Amino acid sequence: MGHYLDVIRELLQQCLIFHDCREVRYAAVKALTAFLLHVESEQHVVMHFKGCLPAILQNVLDSVQSDDDDVLKCLIELAENVPKFLRPQLEQIVELSLKINIDSTLDDSWRQLALEVLVTMCEISPASMRKHANKFLHPLIGQMLTMMVELEDDPEWSLADSIQEEDNDSNAIVAETSLDRLACALGGKTVLPLLLSQLAPMLHQDDWRLRYAALMTLSATGEGCRKQMEMMLDQIVDAILPFLRDSHPRVRYAACNAIGQMSTDMAPLMQKKFHAKIVPGLLMVLDDEMNPRTQAHAGAALVNFSEDCPKSVLSLYLDELLSKLHEVLVRKLNELVTKGRKLVLEQCITTLASVADTAQDKFIAYYDRFMPNLKYIFENANSAELKLLRGKAIECISLMGLAVGKDKFMQDCTDVMQLLLKTQSEMNDLETDDPQVSYMISAWARICKILGKQFEQYLPAVMGPVMKAASLKPEVTVLDDDEAKELDEEEWQVVQLGDQQNFGIKTAGLEEKATACSMLVCYARELKEGFVPFVEDVAKLMVPFLKFYFHDGVRSAAAESLPFLLECAGIRGAQYVTEMWQFMVGDLLTALKTEPEPDVLGELMHSLARCVEHLGKGRINEDQMRQIIEFLDEKLRNHFDKDKERQEQRQDEDYDEELEEILLDETESDVYLLSKVSDIIHAFFIAYRQEFFPVFDQLIHHFIQLLANQRSYSDRQWSLCIWDDVIEFGGSSSLRYQQHFLRPMIVSLSDPHPEVRQAAAYGIGVMGMFGGAEYAQACSEALPSLVQMICAVGSREPEALSATENAIAAVTKVLKHNSSMINVDEILPHWFTWLPVWEDMEEAPHVYGLLCDLVEQNHPAVLGANNSQLPRVVAVIAEAFAREAVGPDTPVGRRMISLVQQIQGNGDLFQLCVSPLSDEQKSALQSAMSVLTIPS
Repeated sequence: MGHYLDVIRELLQQCLIFHDCREVRYAAVKALTAFLLHVESEQHVVMHFKGCLPAILQNVLDSVQSDDDDVLKCLIELAENVPKFLRPQLEQIVELSLKINIDSTLDDSWRQLALEVLVTMCEISPASMRKHANKFLHPLIGQMLTMMVELEDDPEWSLADSIQEEDNDSNAIVAETSLDRLACALGGKTVLPLLLSQLAPMLHQDDWRLRYAALMTLSATGEGCRKQMEMMLDQIVDAILPFLRDSHPRVRYAACNAIGQMSTDMAPLMQKKFHAKIVPGLLMVLDDEMNPRTQAHAGAALVNFSEDCPKSVLSLYLDELLSKLHEVLVRKLNELVTKGRKLVLEQCITTLASVADTAQDKFIAYYDRFMPNLKYIFENANSAELKLLRGKAIECISLMGLAVGKDKFMQDCTDVMQLLLKTQSEMNDLETDDPQVSYMISAWARICKILGKQFEQYLPAVMGPVMKAASLKPEVTVLDDDEAKELDEEEWQVVQLGDQQNFGIKTAGLEEKATACSMLVCYARELKEGFVPFVEDVAKLMVPFLKFYFHDGVRSAAAESLPFLLECAGIRGAQYVTEMWQFMVGDLLTALKTEPEPDVLGELMHSLARCVEHLGKGRINEDQMRQIIEFLDEKLRNHFDKDKERQEQRQDEDYDEELEEILLDETESDVYLLSKVSDIIHAFFIAYRQEFFPVFDQLIHHFIQLLANQRSYSDRQWSLCIWDDVIEFGGSSSLRYQQHFLRPMIVSLSDPHPEVRQAAAYGIGVMGMFGGAEYAQACSEALPSLVQMICAVGSREPEALSATENAIAAVTKVLKHNSSMINVDEILPHWFTWLPVWEDMEEAPHVYGLLCDLVEQNHPAVLGANNSQLPRVVAVIAEAFAREAVGPDTPVGRRMISLVQQIQGNGDLFQLCVSPLSDEQKSALQSAMSVLTIPS
């Protein structure tokens, strides 16, 4: 093609400026756009045509007068696919697009297309826009805000009894969506100052539309400006809250919307800092009887607030919150019966469900107040227009039951189960998109968690509808690019696979399908033996869904199901497990190689790791092992390649702080996948132990490279985790690799990053516990660094605590298992001062196990002269139970209780030990001792 590039360019250049016929000029723009999209990966070819760009822009300007918007659409396509082609004329493009967007004489579609050009350029080339078009950002944001104010003043708006569909083609909604995208693309450092300077005056205008638009803007831009908003959250929240009392219902609605969205975007900081202002404010709007749509939105904002609210914070308001919800629920239930109005009642039930879900056992005191009304709705809301209300009641009942637990729920269980079974028998007559279907499926799964084994009797009745919903075959059609753009986004989802190959999938029923698949996972996980009769049919259904590219949730559920299906299969015997693995492994390996979404790929990798653990040694054949190692090798090579690309981007002329934030997000995504590689390696070491070494050798060069000094702290952390496994499961056989990890591991005990120190400390611990005498010298050499880490200033701060406790556990393991080259009696008095520990639940039993050993041996380093340190021993044990570091019914927990009971035999001594304890410690110790009766 190289021989003809000049010819093609000259031909198109002439056609682009052909004055006699605009159709020829416009056709040339379309032809050049199509050509550049075809060769977009060949940057040198694309830039060969950069001289044509001024003529393209002139044709865009001309096309406004001729009412042919295809030329402007070409500019959007170029911005999406070949942004560097536009860079030489970036300012001119921004200026031209703004000019079109501002022109109120044009049709809205033209103004919106011009806005799409600008937002697309911000998304695709954020650094370039910040650097070369910064002067246009203030007027651009101002124009978006102007479009958001283009609202109709409908006096009936707040009286609606159903959630009205927004007009997605209106200027207000297009501008609001565009502001969201702009903030996410350019980042809060750039966007928030420009926003605030223009929002402040809007909030004080008499025209309600300006106040409404300003508040909705804060909602829309919260995600993209999160970090910057969090730094000034006090001022922002204080600015929003007064508008909960605004004279106009739509402004109050917008204030609720802002509070709710920010409660999601900035959780849990929002809840922790502002609960005392937010909850009373929203409860006040929940009394807005004259404006049900606004009233309902206050309930929706409370859902956002409570979903991510710490239980301890929400508990402060349960009396006030649930009294108000009960009052509104009773009032609106009466209104439903007398007037047929249901919007606020539906929302009230959803809010109640969310509060119960967060409050958990704290909800027990309020359960009886709500359950009768909910059962009444469940039983009597049978008409077609009340389907959603009934579904929400079903959801709320099951979430309340899950919150309060089996003992409390059993008083209503029989009634609820009868209603559920009755509804279940009618489900075959329900439409696929009937909202009751998904609510029913989810409710059954929650009740399965509540009842446990007792739920098995209901499984035959439940499985049919769940399998039917999970088996849904959505309507799919093949589309070209133009057809894909014409589809209704509300009803269709477009998935692109390769160039010019699009699949349109009708979204009706897709969420229900994903929910049903998740419920099948729940049944397999919770019921095990009870699920065995269904395991084969479910496996045949779920395994092909690993390649269901139309919905991420379906693929994730399919991936999650595999290890649970293997576990259930194991109940039928070893041969059946082997057959089940052979059935699923081909699709699993294919999915691993082709999965496009990082989050779903992470689920697949985690699933493979769990499967390997369940399978144990011998069931993965040589070809499967080869494919797995090839996959891991590719992922590790990609990890290094992507890191190199990011380093190159940091040298780009448009590199800035906001781009660095994007690069850090990409790094975080890559580290997530690296952690999943570690999970798989860990699983193989669990299954094969040192027999895995010959396979591990094929990947070892990657882990050596990850541990190099110049690598990021996360690379070194995960490499150390791999070497920890080598030691833990290889024992003394791991000495063959010591030249690769031993020195870096000891040096890493002094690393500035706690994640690295934690991984290194754990490695020394397993070295002491499993390495044998061959590692005694290394354990002795590491001991001073471990002590230094434990005693360092700030070692007990939250961010360092896990690393510090791993270091304490490492010293513990060395003292107990590999102490031949250290002075144990010299270390023990220091070791005892480091207790208690509570952060790492896996390491705590080792520490408290040694404490029990020493007390049982009457070791003076712990007990002191004449048992003078016995009160401290009891205090350490009490704090361990108070912090739930160990459970009273665990082996080490029982030993700790036994020690306390022995002391209890001497009343005066016991009183001396417990009198200094805090009330919380005394309560925890008493509770632990009452749970378990240990024979003396």
